Amino acid sequence: MNQETVKYSFVSSLPVMAGYIVLGIGFGVLLADRGYSCWWAILMSVAIYAGSLQYVGVGLLGGGASLLSAALMTLMVNARHLFYGVSVLKRYEDLHGFRKAYAIFALTDETYSLVCHASVPAEVDERWYYVLVSMMNQCYWIFGSFLGAFLGNTLSFDSTGIDFSMTALFVVIFVEQWESAANHIPALTGLLISAGCLLLFGADYFLIPTMLMMIAVLLGAKGRLERRRTDD
Repeated sequence: MNQETVKYSFVSSLPVMAGYIVLGIGFGVLLADRGYSCWWAILMSVAIYAGSLQYVGVGLLGGGASLLSAALMTLMVNARHLFYGVSVLKRYEDLHGFRKAYAIFALTDETYSLVCHASVPAEVDERWYYVLVSMMNQCYWIFGSFLGAFLGNTLSFDSTGIDFSMTALFVVIFVEQWESAANHIPALTGLLISAGCLLLFGADYFLIPTMLMMIAVLLGAKGRLERRRTDD
């Protein structure tokens, strides 16, 4: 690891920092609103570190959900990481020991976008880049969560609507990827399948069928999409 790697990793993570601190504050405020201290926010952000699941976890904690319900909800909310993991296997194959274990644990939506779209300069150690951006992003989230919980336990204000901030983030990520991609077929496929599964299975059960159908359709159309990209 060298100075250039640290600097490049930090600069690359700045857009995530802006979002994670704000979203972390939202999570911390919601957690404090349910009566939990700052230390719970830190513990969840260190051990769980899954933004959307942590937002859902606030409701699970407040509603007294069973372990089975929590496990099933975790699977449904984080099922997309199974597909993320498959697509970064080659990028992480040169990582070993703690670095590989931590990079796998800390793979979030935003970190995934930095890892998969990385074209690092020659002077940057790509292996350490993966680890550093993962670590920096988690530090931003932990800080935001702590700050939100601290403010929520110190000040009194209406937290209605804060839980929508995670949905807003995913919309922004989708729009950015739409604008940067030349081929919109995968995005449209995801939208159509998601809408269809939502109607068929309902809001509580549509996520896993959606993921399975999307991966099956995109794998089936892989050759055609690659030929179209080459022609373009």
